[in-house]
Amino acid sequence: MGKVTRGGSRNSSDMKNKKFRRRKVKKCQLCVKKIDFVDYKDVNFLKEYMNDKGKILPKRINGNCAKHQRFIKDAIKRARQMALVPFTKD
Repeated sequence: MGKVTRGGSRNSSDMKNKKFRRRKVKKCQLCVKKIDFVDYKDVNFLKEYMNDKGKILPKRINGNCAKHQRFIKDAIKRARQMALVPFTKD
C-alpha cells in the first residue's frame, strides 16, 4: 500500500504543472511624495482613494502603508461629516 497524503502537500510535479503568480508589491505613493498629513478639504485627492460607490479602497488595492491608510481613512470620514464627500452614491 502506498502512503496516503492529504491535499495540502506540493511535490515537484505539482510545481512544474502549475504557474504560480507572484503579487507585485506596490509602493506607498504618500511615502514616495513624503506627505506627512492628509487634508480632509482636498476633495480631489481623497476621491483617488475611493471607489465609484463612495467606499474607501483597501490598502492592498491602492498600495498604501498602514500609517498613511489610517490618515486617508480619517480624512475621508472627516470630509463625509463636513458634507464635502458623499457617504454613498445613488
